[in-house]
Amino acid sequence: MPTEHTVRSYDEELRRLANTLTQMGGLAESQLAAAMQAVSRRDATLAAEIVEADPRVDLLEAEIERQVIRMLALRQPVGPDLREIVGTLRIASDLERIADYAANVAKRAIALNAAPPVRPAFAIPRMGAFAEAMIKDVLDAYVERDADAALAVWRRDEELDEMYTSLFRELLTYMMEDPRSIGAATHLLFMAKNIERIGDHATNIAEQVHFLVRGERLREARPKGDRSVAVVPAAGAAEAP
Repeated sequence: MPTEHTVRSYDEELRRLANTLTQMGGLAESQLAAAMQAVSRRDATLAAEIVEADPRVDLLEAEIERQVIRMLALRQPVGPDLREIVGTLRIASDLERIADYAANVAKRAIALNAAPPVRPAFAIPRMGAFAEAMIKDVLDAYVERDADAALAVWRRDEELDEMYTSLFRELLTYMMEDPRSIGAATHLLFMAKNIERIGDHATNIAEQVHFLVRGERLREARPKGDRSVAVVPAAGAAEAP
């Protein structure tokens, strides 16, 4: 029957949209993991490959936009379906930014590899692994439509912020102790900030998943642990009161 065919077609379009988003998320996650390997191994070749692969994520975002526009025009969704379709578009935007930040880390890794190793560099892969776990867990929450799991990721962003603040303070101290390290340490600062922003986008996705499942926005204020603005370049890199 025509009506039955239309419903099956609609369901298939929704599945295709979700599958494209999942593919995009897996690629963004793998880009970040590879960027951390490039940093820890000082592998400029791998870093260059990550930068070159970034357009693949952009193409998937464009495909999601195409699917969403078509579904909005032809299906005129309402209620949960509308939340699903629009939420997918918003999540895709966050994933695209995550991949961009991973590419930025890779670009910095290429420049960093030209300088002698600096002690605080070991903290970057640790931050990256934490952010990567956030991405994996929030994508799992999306697939499973698990609002509680998404909320758990949302709460973990504060810990990533604290890691960033700690590294920020350490790098300032390191640069004051050895001005020759300023160039390399500056690259590390930018890497750390990019990873911190990746955590913010994973948190955005968590909020979207919660909204998709529950149909309501989180009422709690987003927890933040970034205190880098309070870190002053004084002796010992003390935190301002």
